[in-house]
Amino acid sequence: MDMDYKDKPSTGRKFLRSFKFALRGIRLVFKEEFNFLVHFAVSITVVAAGFLLSISAIEWIVVILLIAGMFALEMLNTAVERAVDLVTKEYHPLAGQAKDIAAGAVLCYAAGAMVIGLIIFLPKLWEFIV
Repeated sequence: MDMDYKDKPSTGRKFLRSFKFALRGIRLVFKEEFNFLVHFAVSITVVAAGFLLSISAIEWIVVILLIAGMFALEMLNTAVERAVDLVTKEYHPLAGQAKDIAAGAVLCYAAGAMVIGLIIFLPKLWEFIV
């Protein structure tokens, strides 16, 4: 792995290197995490609906924040799961609780995002249909 920080690169190189690591993490969740792909597919659908239903600039800001937040939270959930798995291979109640709590955080955020999405899209969808 390219994680040896013993050599002290210049600040600019270190900054660019951090992007490399972040992009590697994004590629990893796309490749290995089914839930991330589900969130990505839903986000594509939501963005298409936003264009189709001509949501306002403020609504776009909310939608983009919700989508970015969902991606970030799903990635943090994955990081928690991997870190817990790294620490203990055997079952431990606290390890299971940590993973369950992280997954619960994703579920809470997704539920809130869905409610906000319904508030934004249902009236516009109703106008579109009627």
